[in-house]
Amino acid sequence: MSAPEFRLSSTVLGTADPRGLAAFYRDLLGWEVRTDRPEWVVLEPPAGTAGLAFQLEDGHVPPSWPSGPGEQQMQSHLDIAVDDLDQGVARAKALGAGLAPYQPQDDVRVLLDPAGHPFCLFAPVH
Repeated sequence: MSAPEFRLSSTVLGTADPRGLAAFYRDLLGWEVRTDRPEWVVLEPPAGTAGLAFQLEDGHVPPSWPSGPGEQQMQSHLDIAVDDLDQGVARAKALGAGLAPYQPQDDVRVLLDPAGHPFCLFAPVH
């Protein structure tokens, strides 16, 4: 018997508003909605590779960045490459993201999406 083949389908973010958070990332990344239900929305990139999904969590508590003792920790985050970091930050903020108060690196910007999930924008070194 051969081993089963595994393929990452999506990274899932919990939120009190799946459609609202999906709309933010759809507009930021330019991806298409593949599944749209009130409790579950999936975005698919143009290449058809692993996408992003947004799951309803009625009691969603945004993670703290950086987290302190007893605070909701960030379990994961998205790293998003952008060709112009300043313009990328401006676009993300215009769509509803906030700039995190703590910025650990000069060449990366930590932002918080509308549900409070941290994500990083960076300009790849060529």
